[in-house]
Amino acid sequence: MKKYIYVSLVSLLLITACTTDLDQSPDNIANADELSDYTGILNAAYFYQHGSVTPMAVMGDFRSDNAVMEEEPYPAFDRFNTDLTDMEDQFFGPFYTALYKSITSANIVIANSEDATQVGEAKFLRGMSYYKLVQAFGGVTVVLSPIAIEEIPNFDYSRQPVSDIYTNVIIPDLQDAIAALGTTSSDGRASSYIAQCLLGKVYVTQGDFVNAETQLAAAVSGAAGAGFSLVDDFAAIFGEANENGNSEIIYATRISSSVSDEYGFSEFWEWSGGLETKSLNPLDASLIAAFDAVAGEIVDVDAGDLRRAVTIDVDALASPKFPQAEGPDHDWIEIRLADMILLYAETLNENGTDATTVLSLLDDIRERAGLNALDPGTINTQELVRQAIADERRLELAFEGHRWFDLVRTGTVDAAMGEAVNPNYFVFPVPISEILASDGVITQNPGY
Repeated sequence: MKKYIYVSLVSLLLITACTTDLDQSPDNIANADELSDYTGILNAAYFYQHGSVTPMAVMGDFRSDNAVMEEEPYPAFDRFNTDLTDMEDQFFGPFYTALYKSITSANIVIANSEDATQVGEAKFLRGMSYYKLVQAFGGVTVVLSPIAIEEIPNFDYSRQPVSDIYTNVIIPDLQDAIAALGTTSSDGRASSYIAQCLLGKVYVTQGDFVNAETQLAAAVSGAAGAGFSLVDDFAAIFGEANENGNSEIIYATRISSSVSDEYGFSEFWEWSGGLETKSLNPLDASLIAAFDAVAGEIVDVDAGDLRRAVTIDVDALASPKFPQAEGPDHDWIEIRLADMILLYAETLNENGTDATTVLSLLDDIRERAGLNALDPGTINTQELVRQAIADERRLELAFEGHRWFDLVRTGTVDAAMGEAVNPNYFVFPVPISEILASDGVITQNPGY
C-alpha cells in the first residue's frame, strides 16, 4: 500500500534526506487510498489559494507603474536587478508553497475521487495554480499525481518549459473542468463558466487570440445566462458587504477573518491602502496621471471619472479600493466580468475586427465610469484601439493584481516603466529554499 505525503513541494524535497522521515506521516491525515470522501482535501485545495493572494497582488501592482515601495529592501520591486531575491520570505516563498499545496491536494482528489464534480473542481484549481506559477516564475516543476514515498528520490523536479506546461497541464485541466462542471457556482466553488473564463485569459496570455476569441466570445455572450452582469455602481464591486451575490464577480478566492489564514504577513488590502509601514504612500504618480488624462472624456466634469475616488486617494497617496475597516474579510477577485469584456475586445482587435465593433464593447464600462464612448472615427487603427483598451484596463483594474502581467504579455514594459528593462526581470526569482532543497535541480531564473 502506498502512503502519500500531503505536504508542499519543498517538504517533499527536504524529506528525501532522511530515511526515518520517509517512514512518517502526519497522524491526523489519513492515507489517500483509505479515504472514501475527498471533500476535505478538495476544500484544502481551495483554502491553500489564500497564500497566493497577497503575493500576486504585490507582484501585479507594485512591480508595475501603479504602486511603489518605500522602505528598504522593499523598493527592490521598483528596481530591475537582483535585489528581489531578498523578498523570498514574505512573497515568493509563501506564494510558491501555497500553490504547490493546492496542487498536491488537487492531485489527491483527481487520482482518487469517484465524484466527477470534485475532480472537475480539482482540475480547475490545479490549472489555475500552474497558471499563476508560470506567470510569476516561468517554467516550474510539474507534479500531476500524488507522489508515493518510495518515488520521491527519483522524481524529476526540474523546471519544465512554459509552453509545455500550458499545452500539457493548464489548458487540458481547464478543458476537463469545463466538461465536468455545471454552469452555475455557489459558495465560491468553480463552474464550467468560470473555467471557460480562465481558459480565455490563458489563451490571451499565450498570445493565442484565435482560441481566446472562441472562449471569450462564449464567456461574454453567456454571462447573463450564468448569472453575471456589470453592476451599475463601480464602488459596489468592492468591499466585504458587496461580495456575496455580486453579479460582476465571476470568481474570487474566499477569505474570512473567522478562518485562519496560512499567509502570515500583511494582506493585499493593507499594502494598497497604505497601512503597511514598508509603503505608507504606495500610490504611484503615474497612476494619478493616468486618471488625469481622461479629463476630456468625462460626461460630468464635477463628478469626474467615477472610478477615481474608489481607486485612488491623492491626499493619502494610497488606494481605498478595498475598505480598511473590512480588511480581514475581503475576498480576492480572481475574475470579474469587466476583465472578460476588455480581454474579449483586445482579442477581437488582435484578430482584425473593425474599430467600431471593438470599441463598442467598452461602452458599458465607460458609461458606468462616467466617460463618453470612444470615437472609432478617431481611434481608427489597430494600434490606437490596442492602446485605448490597455488604458481602460489600467483604470478599471488597478490594484487588482493585473497591471504588471498585462505589461509583460503585451510587450509594453519599457514604455510604461520609462526604461529599458531586461526581460530576465519580467518574471520573479524562484525561492532559493527550493533550489537548495532540490540540490540545484530546480534552477534560478537568469539575472537573479
